[in-house]
This record gives sequence, C-alpha cells and structure tokens, in this order.
Amino acid sequence: MRTDNRGLFPRRALLTLLGGVLGGLLSTTAVAIPAIETWTTANGARVLLVSTPALPVVDVRIAFDAGAARDEATPGLARFTSGLLFDGAGGLDAQAIASGFERLGAQYGASAERDMAVVSLRSLADAPQLDPAVDLLATILAKPDFPDDAVARARRTLEVALAQEREQPGQIASRAFYQAAYRSHPYASWPDGEPETLALLTRQAAQDFHRRYYVARNAVVAIVGAVDQPAAQALAERLLAGLPAGEAAPALTAVLPLAQAANERIHHPSAQAHILLGAPVLTRDDPDYFPLVVGNHVLGASGLVSRVSNVIREQRGLAYSAYSYFMPMRAAGPFLMGLQTRGDQAGEATALLRQTLDEFVTEGPTGAELAAAQRNLSGGFPLRLDSNKEIVDYLAMLGFYRLPLDWLDRYVERVNAVTVEQIRDAFARRVDSERLVLIRVGGDAGSAIR
Repeated sequence: MRTDNRGLFPRRALLTLLGGVLGGLLSTTAVAIPAIETWTTANGARVLLVSTPALPVVDVRIAFDAGAARDEATPGLARFTSGLLFDGAGGLDAQAIASGFERLGAQYGASAERDMAVVSLRSLADAPQLDPAVDLLATILAKPDFPDDAVARARRTLEVALAQEREQPGQIASRAFYQAAYRSHPYASWPDGEPETLALLTRQAAQDFHRRYYVARNAVVAIVGAVDQPAAQALAERLLAGLPAGEAAPALTAVLPLAQAANERIHHPSAQAHILLGAPVLTRDDPDYFPLVVGNHVLGASGLVSRVSNVIREQRGLAYSAYSYFMPMRAAGPFLMGLQTRGDQAGEATALLRQTLDEFVTEGPTGAELAAAQRNLSGGFPLRLDSNKEIVDYLAMLGFYRLPLDWLDRYVERVNAVTVEQIRDAFARRVDSERLVLIRVGGDAGSAIR
C-alpha cells in the first residue's frame, strides 16, 4: 500500500515556490504563534485555519477518527482502507489519479495510525492549480472504488510486511508490549494486521469501514497557507461536499491500569537484546501533560545528556542508545523506556533502567536539570512551527484531540511554569514502577535457545 506523499511540483511551479520560501520564513519569524480561525462545515466537519500569505502554497490535512483503534474484529482494516484510497476513485484508476495530481504540481498522501487516519494535500495556492486539486481529492474522499486488483495487491504487500516484521526484534518487542499493556483495549491491535486474519481484508470490508468512518462529523480539516477565511471556507465545503454528515465515532473505552507487573522474554537469534519497559499513562488532554513531558526530557528524551543515557551509555557503556518517551493518545498512550544491548548484558542494563526510573520517580530532577530542560524545550519550540507542513500537522492534532486553541500560544509558558515538585508528584502518581510491562526480545545469538 502506498501511504507516503506523492507528486512533484513541475519545474516552473517549483521555481515559483522556492522564490517565496525565504520571504515566507523571514516574515514568520517575528510572529512565533500563528492565529487560528475555526468553524464547522455545512455537513458537520470542524475546520481550523492558519493563513500564511507570504508563501503561495496551501497545505490541507483531513483527520478522521478512523485509526486502528476502530479495527474491531478485523486487525489492519484502518490502514488497509487508508492505503487503498488513491488506487481508484470515481472511475479514475491509480495512474489517472497520480497523473492528475502531478500535472497540477500537487503532493498527496494517506496514512493511518492507532487514533486517526489522515489524508493530505499540498498545492500551489493559485486557483488554476488549487481548484482542480481540491476537486480531485474530493472525489477520492467521497467515491473510492477499492478496485479488486488493488485489494489483492494490498493484501500481498501486507503479507510480506508482516512476515518481515516477525523477523525484526524491535517490531516483535513493540507488538508484544502493546498486547501486554493494552490487553483487550483497541490499542492492543497491531495496525498492520495479523497474518491469520488477512483474508478478512476484503473490498467489502474496506467499503463498510469507509462508509462508517469517512464522514463529515467524524472529520477535522486543517488548512494552512495563502488563503483567507472566506476562501478556506469555500475550499473546505468543496472538499467534503460529497461526504455524508454521518456520526462521530463513539468514545474509546478507558484504558484500565495494569493490575500487576508483566514480564515477557521472547527468544530470537539476534546478537542484540531489545528491551522495552513501560505502561499506559498519558492522554493528549491530560492535566499532568506538561509535568510529565518536561520531566521526561530530563529522564530520557534529551539524547545523550538524559539521565537514562548518561547512566547506561556514558557511565557503563551498556548500550549505544537508551531512551524514554511518552506517546500521548486519545486514551492513555504509553510511557516507554527502551534500549538495545548485548545479550550477556541485558540483565544488568535492565536493572539499571529500572533503578534510574525509581530514583527519578522518588527524587525528580534537580533544579539545574529542570532549568536546562525548560531552556531546551522552550527554545526549540519555534523551530517546530517554522514551516507550513509543521503548522498544519499541529493544527490537525489540536483539532482532532479538541485541545484549546491557545495550546500553541501557551506552550512555552506552561513548560516554564513546571516545578520540580510538580514533576515529582506527577511521576509518583502516574508511573508505578511495581506495575510495568517488561519485554525482552533477542540477544540469543551464539547460545542455545530454550
């Protein structure tokens, strides 16, 4: 399945675009946080807009609540459906769609993760390019054909991908972690599907999934570029005109806390042992979001200077890379610590990983560590908004998770307001070191596997 952006700007359009890039970047550096406008389309989709007139480009993201959490009894269905969207629509085949976008100098793509499925478009803002690109995407959204040959090809691609994943210790560890941490929750489902259920991925299944979840009230549209509000409103209406209003997907069930620790050792003939340690913790709208994220920057998210990396890599030389991160989602996303090390060092490295976490939960960061993390996070934040693509991704995230529109405006303020006490309190309440999932995969090369 093809899910990456496709299409290239023609030479003349590319030169026009590049000519505006420098001026666009220079004009936006003085305004760190863009203004956000929002409204609802006639058929119920929420739209968020940031106008950036200096660059003659329009970026669009349509985020549907149609990720793998909606797969139910058909693992992989969300990603399967998303990957087929551009393989035929409204009587046009994949080649005609690709040629149509390329002729207009537009880029397009689709993807699906656990929470959302996203369809994207980037086009020059001039009407002769933008209008037909929007019309073509509108056809794809409303009238996908899911051709039989594309369905069969997508299944074969998934079969190969799943076979390859079963040979990769990192993928094996990640799959095992989600199954152990989320158990019966929809997040336990592997987005690529399962070999034993590939036969369920049919044209009819994709059509039914699209009919249920690719509807206006289940969508958020993010628009960034050289369009004002009236033009963006007309663009959004045309883009979604063919979609029924439908209904928003029901709320996901809450993730139940782990009742006890879970340890799983999976043998694999690799030299390196892959270690994952963690648990479900953080939602996107979590009141502990900033204390946990800022604290984790000290613990394991700041590269070589983090606590985890310093202890395991710099002091003991047990791993090239050791890290921790939070992945906030609609329901509680995971807190994960990880490393790779030689099989004969896996026990020692895992013990140090646990010890470093326990000490951090008990003590929190030092004042100096917190100040450095705040400088790094707040100082680097403007770089996350220095292109239309980054802004539209943030905009889609804000809209999908229904975060306050001032979330970007107040990000630096909230980062800098976090205290050592707040971090210690949040980690103590939310990260229970006695109830974590530990996954070890591999490190068995050269030894008998029992």
